[in-house]
Amino acid sequence: MSTVPSGIPLDTAAIMSSVLEGILYGFSVLMFIGFVWTFTDKKSVRDVNRPIAAVAALLLVLSTAHIVIGIIHLEAGLVQYRDTYPGGPMAFFADFHRGTFVAKNAIYTLQTLLGDGVVIYRCYVVWQSVWIIILPCIMWCGVGAFGVCSVYYFSQATTSDIENFFNSEPGHWVATFLAFTLATNVLSTGLLAYRIWMIEREVSAVCATRTKVPILRVLIDAAILYSAALCSSLMCFAFGNNGLYVMGDMSVPIVSITFYMVFIRIATNRNNQHYIPAVSGGTTDTERSNSRQYPMQPLHGAYKQTDVSFMVDSPKMALV
Repeated sequence: MSTVPSGIPLDTAAIMSSVLEGILYGFSVLMFIGFVWTFTDKKSVRDVNRPIAAVAALLLVLSTAHIVIGIIHLEAGLVQYRDTYPGGPMAFFADFHRGTFVAKNAIYTLQTLLGDGVVIYRCYVVWQSVWIIILPCIMWCGVGAFGVCSVYYFSQATTSDIENFFNSEPGHWVATFLAFTLATNVLSTGLLAYRIWMIEREVSAVCATRTKVPILRVLIDAAILYSAALCSSLMCFAFGNNGLYVMGDMSVPIVSITFYMVFIRIATNRNNQHYIPAVSGGTTDTERSNSRQYPMQPLHGAYKQTDVSFMVDSPKMALV
């Protein structure tokens, strides 16, 4: 970052980012606990879906590592090197080729790749077609390439790059990385939302009940939250504002929150749907009579493959 204050002084941005990231991290830990409770409720160890458990645990590990390294970086700038670093804390936090800063950005890149990969996989599961995800996969590879390049150029930053970050080569790699991950997320979520909307429209013609928390709304809420963070980062970069530092740190726990949010809300809604029939008999006497006379058959094709009621238990649906 530039040693000249831009919007937010860098030492202030470092404190703000650590505090706000800590709040979001705490919220993500609570959601992870809720995820574990929902995920293991009334299930034996053998029934636990290992891929989704691994993704959830990895997201938590990466978020934890990021905030720990961030605290170390903050302590070094404000305490350890406060009086000895040339230029003081402002210059210290502008020195983005330091090991702790590079490590934070490497973790951010991994967290982003994992989050975007989950969205692309959801898209594949719902569409059941490799051709649909070719472009998102190409863009995902671009996210990885630009992320790796940005981390590399951070580690090789020169004094000129540090003094003029927003017009430097590392800065350009960061901007491209943010733009690509935003485009990947929007495209994948758009394809996913369109397919689910088509499925729900087909189902509504033969199904009299509606879910209390539609899967489409859950996915869109998560996408809006993540996209808002990315758009804010891009706006900060476009205006040369050091708020980019704050938004970058906040984005790491946001990726975890969006993942847990989708799973918990779908699982909770499914449990509620199962609970109501068990208590009330499921429907009225007339409807029970009709259901015996005209039993419902599963829709042929896409809906049979993507029934949102079973996204929590089915290994193939687990990440949706």
